[in-house]
Amino acid sequence: MESEQLVSAGGIIFRVASGVPEVALIFSGGVWWLPKGLVEESESLEKAALREVKEETGFQGEIVGKIGENSYDFTREGRRYSKTVHLYLMRCVGGSSDVHDSEADTVRWFRISEAFQVLRYPNERKILAKAEQMLKG
Repeated sequence: MESEQLVSAGGIIFRVASGVPEVALIFSGGVWWLPKGLVEESESLEKAALREVKEETGFQGEIVGKIGENSYDFTREGRRYSKTVHLYLMRCVGGSSDVHDSEADTVRWFRISEAFQVLRYPNERKILAKAEQMLKG
C-alpha cells in the first residue's frame, strides 16, 4: 500500500525560571506532547515551527537552533502515512498560555526532568534530550 508523505514542524520552547530551564508542553487526547503541526504550502520549516508553537502554546518563540527530526509511519482511517517532523529549540520571548488554540486542552511549563517523565513517546523524549544538551552547551 502506498503511503502519503506528511511534513510537520514544531519545537521545544523554553524559559529560565529561578535559574532552571523549563519547557512548555501541550496536553491533548490524554497525552502530553511537543507542539507541532503540518507545514503549509510555501511556508519554510522554521516559519511553520514558530507558527505551530505559538498556535498550540500561546507563546512566541525565537529559534535558537534545529534540534533534529522524527520520522514515523501510521495508519488512520485505512490510509498509510509517513511523517517527518522537524523540531527546533526556541527561546520564549512573549505570549501567554491563555491564548493557545483548541488543539491543546492544557499548556504547562515543566522542568526538563519532569518533562521526561510526562512525555509518552520515546522519540519525543530523545528530542528533549538533544534540546537539553543544546541548552547546556
